[in-house]
Amino acid sequence: MEAELRHPRPGEYLIQGRTVTMPCVVRDACSATATWLVSSRAAQALLPGPDLEIAEIMPGRGMLSIACIDYRDNDLGDYNEVSIALFVRKRGDRKGVPYLGAAADMMRGLLPTHIIHLPVTQSLSCEAGQTIWGFPKTVDEIDFDTTSDRARCIWNKDGQNVLKLSLPIGGNRDFPEQKLRTYSYIDGALHETQFVSSAENLGVRMRGAEIELGAHPIADELRSLGLPKPALMSMWLGKMRGRFEAAERC
Repeated sequence: MEAELRHPRPGEYLIQGRTVTMPCVVRDACSATATWLVSSRAAQALLPGPDLEIAEIMPGRGMLSIACIDYRDNDLGDYNEVSIALFVRKRGDRKGVPYLGAAADMMRGLLPTHIIHLPVTQSLSCEAGQTIWGFPKTVDEIDFDTTSDRARCIWNKDGQNVLKLSLPIGGNRDFPEQKLRTYSYIDGALHETQFVSSAENLGVRMRGAEIELGAHPIADELRSLGLPKPALMSMWLGKMRGRFEAAERC
């Protein structure tokens, strides 16, 4: 009976009395993302199971991204989000040329991610993310200010600060639609979510991001990866669009 309530028809999910239909469409959002080189051994310790491995783009180095997103027009509503993700491969997948293959795949959008934290400011998005995609969503305090020349994001959880992130706003390039993938776990089983994303007003800068870590245990996780330190690069997407399919078991 619970499954029938969760899945009224194929491709539909009943979340808080509201029917959510796949694909889930993002019509307008903006995002500020910073990327760091981190220890692949330390990053591997944050992955929840044996199915995934950190994709190394240098010997002993993987990549971490922190994205702050303002979803302004979305099938799940209007809310802010912070995504902390590691670039990964499924064990046994073809790797190509060592290190260069992973770097090339990342630049082409072919390198999957695994999200380790995904706080949002709205309960519908939280429950949908957990139910449909197996994302580690929580409802927290996220202040995302994009009214000046730098995007500034503050994430507080359980009465403690996790992080403060800022990076430059602005860009005049277009980001053509790309097919992307992320892995998650639902009931202990590995799943893959495919989605497409495109954007206008893209700005990419080497370094540019500033991060402060708070006292929350998640901040200590980031310290285990070597943060705070200068980011490898930062990216601003002024008008982002996307479509998310349902997660499928691998």
